[in-house]
Amino acid sequence: MEILAFGVQADEKPLITRAFANHHPVHPLDVFLTNDTAPIAAGHEIISTSVNCDLGPDVLSNLATGGTRMVAQRSTGFNNVDLDVAERLGITVARVSSYSPYSVAEFAWTLAMAVNRRIVRASTRTRDFDFRLNGLMGRDLHGRTAGVLGTGKIGEAFARIAHGFGMRLLGWDVAENPACRELGMTYVPKEQLLAESDLVSLHVPLLPETRHLIDATALKTMRDDAILVNSSRGGLVDTAALVDELRAGRFTGVGLDVYEAEAGLFFLDKSLEAVDDDTLARLVTFPNVVVTSHQAYYTVDAVGEIVATTVENVLDYTAGRRSENVLVPRS
Repeated sequence: MEILAFGVQADEKPLITRAFANHHPVHPLDVFLTNDTAPIAAGHEIISTSVNCDLGPDVLSNLATGGTRMVAQRSTGFNNVDLDVAERLGITVARVSSYSPYSVAEFAWTLAMAVNRRIVRASTRTRDFDFRLNGLMGRDLHGRTAGVLGTGKIGEAFARIAHGFGMRLLGWDVAENPACRELGMTYVPKEQLLAESDLVSLHVPLLPETRHLIDATALKTMRDDAILVNSSRGGLVDTAALVDELRAGRFTGVGLDVYEAEAGLFFLDKSLEAVDDDTLARLVTFPNVVVTSHQAYYTVDAVGEIVATTVENVLDYTAGRRSENVLVPRS
């Protein structure tokens, strides 16, 4: 049985090919699953998808018509999948419940330090042999306050690094993490965390109740000189409201690895095209903003774990087993 894998990056291809080698042949595709590309899956009982693939009602209907009965999502997030429609159509859906939390936590810190110490601007200058320090002054983070919204495995890993910097730790979550408590974290209401933190990092899933968790009101609650980092899901931040605050000269820096309208943009080369997203176009012009293309997870360790779990999900499906990774069970 051949597995068709959509949205496979060049660096990911050898990893996914090796992982499936002793089980099923796999056909990696660099195109993302959309309504236009769904017919490619015809005749494939099992497909694998990435987080920026479209698994809405129309696409799922096309997949079901073509004979697809199982979708193995290569990510933890599944906000791109209409689970109710998948269940109605009899399509099993599985995801990767967890992978290396250090990949995302370390990248979140990379963004935080890049905007704090003006690394992108400094690198651009030195390439032009401009070695002035004007405008490059950052701040020590030692002794300052890190606010962690979401203290699961990734949030905990981020907090451990903050603890190593010697920072005061504030946390917000629906459930407290004892390991974070042991680091000295104090759990407080979201509003207090935002008001007191020098650095705010987001590590919560995108759910209806967390969409625009950082909205206009939340942004105004934050310190004028705060640093905001989002390496979780773009929809957590109201980007239009963020642009308004940046235009007003607020925030020391903003590091974004995700963007709420990233589908159809991120992971693709748009350098020779006119991008009609005015909000994103404005966002990337601010000198205190760094935007990357959803790459926080992109380490050989994390991707290796992701594809290994994807293989296990496929094997569980073919054997009729069910694991914690299954979102829609086999009918």
